[in-house]
Amino acid sequence: MKSNIVSARIVGVLFIIATVVSSLTFVVLGVLETQDYLTGIAANETLVLMGMILEFIWAMSVVGIAVMLLPILKKYNEDLGRWFFSLRFIEAISVILGSIGLLLLLTLSQEFVLAGAPVASSYPIIGTLLLAARSWIFMFGSGLTWSLSALVLNYALYQSKLVPRWISVFGFVGGALSFGTYLLQFFNVHLEILFVVIAVQEMVFAVWLIVKGFNTSAITSEAA
Repeated sequence: MKSNIVSARIVGVLFIIATVVSSLTFVVLGVLETQDYLTGIAANETLVLMGMILEFIWAMSVVGIAVMLLPILKKYNEDLGRWFFSLRFIEAISVILGSIGLLLLLTLSQEFVLAGAPVASSYPIIGTLLLAARSWIFMFGSGLTWSLSALVLNYALYQSKLVPRWISVFGFVGGALSFGTYLLQFFNVHLEILFVVIAVQEMVFAVWLIVKGFNTSAITSEAA
């Protein structure tokens, strides 16, 4: 029972770390959104490297969540537990791939500046392709896949009653809205405000795990 309490608190802390760090990543890497991004990246090497470190922490926290929750979820539904683990592992890999793309952009931008920032060259074309690759990797790996993992996790939580069902229903709705929002972006429809639902739910879930932990009666019932 004590190990379950510790696991719950670790998972809660990791959820908070993943949310905070992923949000900071977008703030730190705002230089990528500028029109003159190649020059901006070269001039802000420290910020870019900081963003890469944040993305690494993000990926590791996601892996930690998957590893810590897998043995708990498997007790109630092994298939759902494995699906959740796989989806979050894919998310972590996509974040690392995005970080590699970020380093490639940094190298490209430095070469671009050394070459005298020639507009009529292949540098901007390659840079655009690298940015597009990061964007698509994020869309599928850290967007749709993450949203699916939220659906799987909260369905498993609802079945197992490891947390109050209102939290899992809240999360399932948030995951569905998140998944739908990412799909709409393919049609150039942006409703990012809908991400607030899953963001709030994950913080509520995290705090609940830290303060209350998993439902001990559900764990005891399963063990019996």
